Amino acid sequence: MRYKAIIFDLDGTLLNTLKDLAYSVNAVLNKNGFKGHSVDDYRYFVGDGIEMLVRRAFPENAVEEADYSVLVTKVKEEYRKRWADHTSPYPGVEGMLDFFEENCIPKAIFSNKPHEFTTLTVETLLPQWNFFTVQGIEETVPKKPDPSGALNIAEKMGFKPEHIVYLGDTNTDMQTAVAGKFFPVGALWGFRPANELLEGGAGLLVEKPQDVITLFNKP
Repeated sequence: MRYKAIIFDLDGTLLNTLKDLAYSVNAVLNKNGFKGHSVDDYRYFVGDGIEMLVRRAFPENAVEEADYSVLVTKVKEEYRKRWADHTSPYPGVEGMLDFFEENCIPKAIFSNKPHEFTTLTVETLLPQWNFFTVQGIEETVPKKPDPSGALNIAEKMGFKPEHIVYLGDTNTDMQTAVAGKFFPVGALWGFRPANELLEGGAGLLVEKPQDVITLFNKP
């Protein structure tokens, strides 16, 4: 078996979180006198951390630089109220995770979501699977595409990055995988299109979670 472990992105890869993220940011936009965006617009706002999400959602030059930290706090407050209203695993994800569990293949999660929400969503919505680690962004962990967090996971797993599949749905995920020398696999069921994933360095595109399993069935 060439690949011995897998690292997953979370939002747009394992869980469809788009509506809850969109509604949370739109609530803050509305309270500050701005019009909200369509849920579909948020496909291109998310993926690079909550601060970048806020910066992309608010009109350019409409907010003082010093106010962004306040807005980030407000978005976290709104998200805390509704993060589970519409969020659920993508079809096929549960079967994919079952495969890794049943075959004792180590699996981990590395997300650009704040660590508190990363662990909360996984513990609540994916409780029946054992992950080697679940890591979101915190002060000691730089956000993707910096590969440091993923490389730290690989080191703790005891595998070289080239023996680990990195599955994500954005160019940020693909860039992370390439920078860390993981095998970059793009999830087409997520938030971004195929051309972006390929431009980001995807070595393979998969249309459904079941397709990921084939990488681990090959000699």
